[in-house]
Amino acid sequence: MAKKILKTPITDEDLKDINIGDIIYLTGHIVTCRDVAHRRLIEEKRKLPVKLEGGAIFHAGPIVRTIDENKETYQMISIGPTTSMRMEKFEEDFIKETGVKLIVGKGGMGEGTMRGCKEHKAIHCVFPAGCAVIAATQVEEIESADWKDLGMPETLWKCRVKELGPLIVSIDTKGRNLFEENKIIFNEKKEKAFEEISKHVGFIK
Repeated sequence: MAKKILKTPITDEDLKDINIGDIIYLTGHIVTCRDVAHRRLIEEKRKLPVKLEGGAIFHAGPIVRTIDENKETYQMISIGPTTSMRMEKFEEDFIKETGVKLIVGKGGMGEGTMRGCKEHKAIHCVFPAGCAVIAATQVEEIESADWKDLGMPETLWKCRVKELGPLIVSIDTKGRNLFEENKIIFNEKKEKAFEEISKHVGFIK
């Protein structure tokens, strides 16, 4: 199977054949974007200082080393995913407002994000936890840093990346949710396992 590599800017056409469970990689640009940036856009109605239409965001709080403050040059040291569910209450509106096409984070997201991805043709992907240093090696350059007043984890770091991944597709443009569908399968297996185990440990009170 050919390696699936998305390149920014991402179009609806690029995403139409991508489904939950697929493994993809990203080449181009991605912007770290967490809780406060979402809140500023959605609740405070503040315009984002970066363009995200056709772009990608990373729910992440990176560790960045400043090389030259005057020249605004930086080095990515570590970029690990943040729990995406923290952004769930904002994500549907965020997708609608920004036109973002790829959201990367940790863990699953809920019904709002599912609706947003289906209506506006976007996807959510999971980056494997514990691989923050590896992810940093896939960042070729930090091109800009906005809203630095929020501190390092919440700053909007615009990164140029090459084959960032592996990214596991958890919500696709059809609105399917890998985590929710797996819950059904796991619960079915759990009930059967419980019944079988109970036959052998019923003497335990």
